[in-house]
Amino acid sequence: MGGNILDSLPSFQDAVCVGGVDKFADPSKFDVPVFKCGGDIDVKADVIIDFSRPDALDEILQYALKNKTGIMLATTGYSAEQQAKIDEASKSIAVFQSSNMSLGVNLMIELCRKAASFLGNAFEVEIVEQHHNQKVDAPSGTALSIASAINEEFDNAKEYNYGRHGKNCKRTDKEIGIHAVRGGTIVGKHDVLFIGKDEVLTIKHEAQSRAVFAQGAIRAGLFLAGKKAGKYSMKDLVAQII
Repeated sequence: MGGNILDSLPSFQDAVCVGGVDKFADPSKFDVPVFKCGGDIDVKADVIIDFSRPDALDEILQYALKNKTGIMLATTGYSAEQQAKIDEASKSIAVFQSSNMSLGVNLMIELCRKAASFLGNAFEVEIVEQHHNQKVDAPSGTALSIASAINEEFDNAKEYNYGRHGKNCKRTDKEIGIHAVRGGTIVGKHDVLFIGKDEVLTIKHEAQSRAVFAQGAIRAGLFLAGKKAGKYSMKDLVAQII
């Protein structure tokens, strides 16, 4: 994703990369300094864009809090304890957090919310997400965001059934099914099925390259720069664009 962000930057006049953090990258291949860890950073930035792993959170927050730098978190799979740290940090710095940086995906989430409100309990909901074989968390953060948006329309009364299996799998009307597929180089695909009697409504989104996430992340970074401390999300960004 770091490479995709660098490739997408020329399309944005107001954004420039001053450095990156990647403990596996070869710094000689980049035109900007690349540090092995957050503790090594010796450049000043307005915003940090993070597409890494949950175990990098502590050093990222440490740098951001020390330097009062806004942070855009696109990493998923945080534990409840880590999420509490993020929420606490947002009291001191601007934090933009989203499980998916695609504008299309976030429109999809709102469409699913409206569909759930309109169709109600007459339709059962199943979410199927597909990603490449190197993705470490399952289900995807996007699938969980979709499920959460739908569940809000039912006053959070639904339970999540992950990867239904076994000999007694008769479906109840109080669940949302969530299923993860992993393989090959799938960038990201989400299908949401609203299944009723004799009809099925499917709302789907497929990312065909990681560039869509990079472009959304840069937009979020520009949005976040100069913002006061607090939590921000794609809803705030989309509202500004519209």
